[in-house]
Amino acid sequence: MRRSRALVLLGIIARNGIVRAGSLPRGVGPEFVKFYEIKDTFTCIGHPSITIPASSINDNSCDCPDGTDEPGTAACALLDRLSPEQPLPASLSGTTNITNALPGFWCENRGHVGAYIPFMYVNDGVCDYDLCCDGSEEYGKVGGIKCENKCAAIGKEYRRVEKERREGLERANKRRRTMVKESKEFRRRVEAKIATLTEEIKELEVKRDELKAKFDEVERQEKFKIVKNEGSGKLGVLAGLAKTRVNELRDTLSKVMGERHKLAARVSELEGILAAFKEEYNPNFNDEGVKKAVRAWEDYAAKRVGEAVEEFNDMDILEVMKEDSEESGINWEEYEEDEGTDTDILYSFEAYLPGPLREFLHCKINLLRIWLIESGILADTSSERGESRLVKTAREAHDSVANEANSKVRSLDEQKRDLEKDYGKDDIFRYLKGKCISTEAGEYEYELCWLDKTNQKSKKGGGKTNMGNFDRFDWDEADEEERHDGKGLGRGKRLILKYENGQGCWNGPNRKTDVWLVCAETEELWRVSELEKCVYKMEVGTPAVCEEVVEPSHDKDEL
Repeated sequence: MRRSRALVLLGIIARNGIVRAGSLPRGVGPEFVKFYEIKDTFTCIGHPSITIPASSINDNSCDCPDGTDEPGTAACALLDRLSPEQPLPASLSGTTNITNALPGFWCENRGHVGAYIPFMYVNDGVCDYDLCCDGSEEYGKVGGIKCENKCAAIGKEYRRVEKERREGLERANKRRRTMVKESKEFRRRVEAKIATLTEEIKELEVKRDELKAKFDEVERQEKFKIVKNEGSGKLGVLAGLAKTRVNELRDTLSKVMGERHKLAARVSELEGILAAFKEEYNPNFNDEGVKKAVRAWEDYAAKRVGEAVEEFNDMDILEVMKEDSEESGINWEEYEEDEGTDTDILYSFEAYLPGPLREFLHCKINLLRIWLIESGILADTSSERGESRLVKTAREAHDSVANEANSKVRSLDEQKRDLEKDYGKDDIFRYLKGKCISTEAGEYEYELCWLDKTNQKSKKGGGKTNMGNFDRFDWDEADEEERHDGKGLGRGKRLILKYENGQGCWNGPNRKTDVWLVCAETEELWRVSELEKCVYKMEVGTPAVCEEVVEPSHDKDEL
C-alpha cells in the first residue's frame, strides 16, 4: 500500500511537471525533443500508429509498447529485448520482451557533460553522481534522499583531467610523428643499402669471373709444367718429417713454459695470502676450521724449507726454443739431397741454347706434354706434386672475391626481406624493432622486445623463459572500463602483436603472448596476466598506435 501511494504521488508530480507551458517532460534528451512538443496528444516514437493523451506522459504507467511515454520515470525500466515473454497487465504489447526506444533518463548536468542514466536508477534512493551529477534522477526523494547538484566540482575536475588527457595525447602524437620520421629514415637507409649492395655485387661478379678465367688458365699451364723436384730422396723426406716434428715440439714447449709461469705466479699469490692469514689471525678465536687451516699451512711451509730446491734455468729452455740455423740447433741444409734428375738434365740442356730458342723449345715441349696427357697417351703425374705458388695465388685471389660476393648476396637478400616485412602503419615499428621494455609482477619480471620475443624471469634468479616469438599483427575489440590514470585498454578496436611458439610448458602447450597496444606518451608495459595455462596477455602503452588527429573533447557547459 505504501509503495502504491508513492507511485501515485510520483505520477501526480510528473503530470504537474508537464502541463507548464514551454516546458519539456522530465528525462527527455536533446535528440528526442522534437517528439515531445507540447500538444494535446503524443504519438509513440517506435509505434506511430499508437496515439495517447499528452497527460499520459510520465504518469508512471507504460502506455507505449516501446516505453517512450515514460522518459522521466522507472515505469518502463523492465522493457528489455532479453526479457522473457510474459503477460504485462495494462500494456498494449502484453510483454516486456521489447527494446526501449529511449536510451535512458536524460541528466542535463549543467556545468559538466549531459548523460543518459538507466531507467532503473531513477528514484531508486541512490545518488548516481558518476552519471547524473546534478541529482535530477532522484527528484522523487524516495526514502528522504536528496541528491545535491555537484556538477560544478565534478565538471571542474573532469575538465582538468580532460585537459591533461588532450595535452598528453598531443605529446604522444608529436612523438609518433618523430618516430614516423625516424622509421622513414631507417627505411631509406635499407633502400640505399640495397642499391649499394646491388652495384657492389655486379662489380664483384665481373671481377670474380675474370679471376676465375685467369685461375683456370694458370692452373692449366702450371698443371703440366716440368718443374725441378727438390729433396725427392729418402733422406730428404726423412729430414723434412724430422724438421716438422721438431718445430711442433718447439711450439708445444713454448706453450708449456707459458702455462708454467702462470701457475707459478698463482702459487706464489696463494702462499702470500696464507702466510698473511697465519700472521694476522686471532689464536684466541675458537674456530677449529681456522686452526686446522693454520696448522696445515705451517706443515706445508716446513716441508718447503726442508726440500732441496732444484734450480731451473729458463735460459736453457729459451736456447732450445731458438729457430734452427747454422749457429744453433740443427742445420737442415746439410741433409738436403742434391741429386740430379731428368728434369735437371733437361733444364741444363736448355741452358746451353740461345734465349729465343730456349723459350720456343720450352713452350713447345709444354704444349706437346699437355696434348699427350689430355689425349690419354701420357700419364698425368702432376697430382703427385703440391700446388705451385702461382696457382695458389690465383686460386686465393679468386676465392677471396667469390666469398666476398657471396657474403654481399646474403646481405642483400636479408635487406630485401627486411624491406618487405610488415612494420605496421607508416613503418612505425621499424623504429621500435630491437628495443625492449619490462615490468615486475608478483615474483616475476616480464620483458617485451618489439617484433622479437617476450620473456619471463624469476626474481629469485635463473635464466629467462621465452613466452613467445613475434609472428604477426592482429586486431580485436577491447571492452573495459576507462581507468582514471589512463593506463588501460578502454573500449574500441586495438592493435595486437601476436607472439607464438615460445618455450613449452610442463605437460602443456608452447607459451604464447598477445600484446595489446594503447596510445600513450611513452613505451610502457602496464600489466601482464595469464588468461589460461601458458597463454599470456600484456597491456602496453606506446605512441606507435596513436591517431594523428587529437580526438575532439566534449565541450562543457559551464553556465
